[in-house]
Amino acid sequence: MPTTKKTLMFLSSFFTSFGSFAVICAVLATQEWISSTIDITDSSSNGSVEISYGLFRGESTRELHGLAESGKHFEVLGTLSNSSPKTLHSVVILFLVLSLSTSLLSSGFSFYNSVSNPYQTFLGPIGVYTWSGLSASFALLAMVLFVGNIQSNHLSEELTQMLYPRYPSATHRGATHRYGRSFWLVLLNILLDIVTVVIIFFYQKARYQQKQEQRKPMEYAPRDGILF
Repeated sequence: MPTTKKTLMFLSSFFTSFGSFAVICAVLATQEWISSTIDITDSSSNGSVEISYGLFRGESTRELHGLAESGKHFEVLGTLSNSSPKTLHSVVILFLVLSLSTSLLSSGFSFYNSVSNPYQTFLGPIGVYTWSGLSASFALLAMVLFVGNIQSNHLSEELTQMLYPRYPSATHRGATHRYGRSFWLVLLNILLDIVTVVIIFFYQKARYQQKQEQRKPMEYAPRDGILF
């Protein structure tokens, strides 16, 4: 059976890694990833499109001459054509699903270590390090790719063009992007994964120091006791 200290440390890492899993679930389920305002104009009118969406669904509102029209609800992947923005958006979703899976594995390994002692196998601390590290890496890659898709591939403009085909890309005068809470929650996921690794690292460091002290009892024993 593990010691009380080991149980408490690995239970703490279980809660942080499971918290990471819960955060990714929230990130995938919510739509507050980004809101964009795209200014549009043509020969007869000018206005703007306000578009807000997450990984799967979104909503847009068009305003012409100061009058707002009724909003449109849309599916992100269903609206996009088979283009680079759609491919990269699918990769972002894939990386987040991988982050979700690895954070769940990390929490499972942490809980197993709180009730058992698989030190020398992959089921031990090495497994927790691996899955938490992969979870944080996948989440970070998803954030970077999402920003790249918005800024370089003009994902919001692409969606606007598909939702309002009357306005070709040549009429876009500019776009303003505001990243929402769902996007920033990914940073919380990364932080929780890092905390999980730090907890296990300090536990292993304390355990190593304890072993080193146990290996050198003779250095601190009285000389008379040694002779005896």
